Amino acid sequence: MSVPVAFNDIGKSAKDLLTKDFPVGNVKLEVKTTAPNGVIFKVNGNRDNKTGIIVGDIETKFADKKNGITLTEAWTTSNVLNGKVELENNLAKGLKLELLTSLLPSVNERAAKINAIYKKPNVHTVATLDVFKTNFNVNTVFSQRGYLVGTEVAYNILDGKIGRYNAAVGYAAAEHGVAFHLTNNLTNISASYYHHVNSDLEASGRATWDSKGANAVALEVGAKLKLDSTAFVKAKISNAGVLGLAYTQSLRPGVKVNLGASIDTTRLNENAHKLGLSLTLEN
Repeated sequence: MSVPVAFNDIGKSAKDLLTKDFPVGNVKLEVKTTAPNGVIFKVNGNRDNKTGIIVGDIETKFADKKNGITLTEAWTTSNVLNGKVELENNLAKGLKLELLTSLLPSVNERAAKINAIYKKPNVHTVATLDVFKTNFNVNTVFSQRGYLVGTEVAYNILDGKIGRYNAAVGYAAAEHGVAFHLTNNLTNISASYYHHVNSDLEASGRATWDSKGANAVALEVGAKLKLDSTAFVKAKISNAGVLGLAYTQSLRPGVKVNLGASIDTTRLNENAHKLGLSLTLEN
């Protein structure tokens, strides 16, 4: 018996195929290096093609796998200091505790969250407490023979009210999977599928309907084709006529470039299209 995925990862294969590797509208740079003692340094930069604004952050991560302790700290160009402490299998087997902090020194704005993640065969539970906002969130996924059933509830401790509740069901196998989500207090409905057709081709699709909005259903389908061991292409299109294209190439070990484009096929003669580039360097 295996541990199921987290609630937010139900239908992840379909979601990743339709959303990842499409760096449209900006230019991204990621540099990741690992020191001999295991400390990981990562620098991220992102330039918005429309506004020209550049944002980024520098991150340091150290993991003591023997004692199950991981420390991560980051400093952003917005002068936000983020920290994360992870303790895994320290108090109990299958239990992971996380403390996430954020500080904006210029206005003394603080935030802190405590996550408790518990995994065991057929059950995956995540509980989150927002310390300053006193919001408590818990989600649980149960699995059996590939079938997944999950629920999520957000509760405001001070108000004594349930602020949000969601549900999801799915089925995941090695080469295919389907997922059905009820979000935004069960008013937003989505269904998705993923199919690993063969070693070179993957396909997925997603349909979404907001019962409080328009009566129309938003539909999106996409595919990923592996060209060789170093490159792949992606394509997707929505019923709104927006075509997404992406090409990813590993130039050499540790160097990867990703090109993306978003084309509005209903406005070909207008300036409604977006291009993007992502470069990743890693030792």
